[in-house]
Amino acid sequence: MTVSVTFAMPRARFSPADDLAREIVARVLRVSLVVVGLVLIAGGALIAPLPGPLGLPLTVVGLMLVLRNSFKARKQFVRFQHAHPKLIFPLRRLLRREPEVVLVAWQQALRVERLIIPRRWRVAVRWRKSLKRPR
Repeated sequence: MTVSVTFAMPRARFSPADDLAREIVARVLRVSLVVVGLVLIAGGALIAPLPGPLGLPLTVVGLMLVLRNSFKARKQFVRFQHAHPKLIFPLRRLLRREPEVVLVAWQQALRVERLIIPRRWRVAVRWRKSLKRPR
């Protein structure tokens, strides 16, 4: 019969200097992530006019970094969301943990088609209705 004995490690005690160093490192990391996010947002805005959707993912990743690391930016985003919910809703769907990229892209395509193309030339709604499964 064997008996296993485990010894608990003594809790590490940190000095106030360690806490201060940890806080400074956390703040520097937070500020650097906000700066990287702003650079990504600017890069996404510059790439957006080019063909292809490369500007949108870059902008969304930049927004994720900024909104997760800046309290002031998060507060402004919430204020803007309350003021313009229809504009921000697709962006919030892309910022989720598991984003609904295809659904958001389809919804935006329908909105753009509705804004730009006359009713008789619109094809996206007809495509959706023709591809819809019969129940």
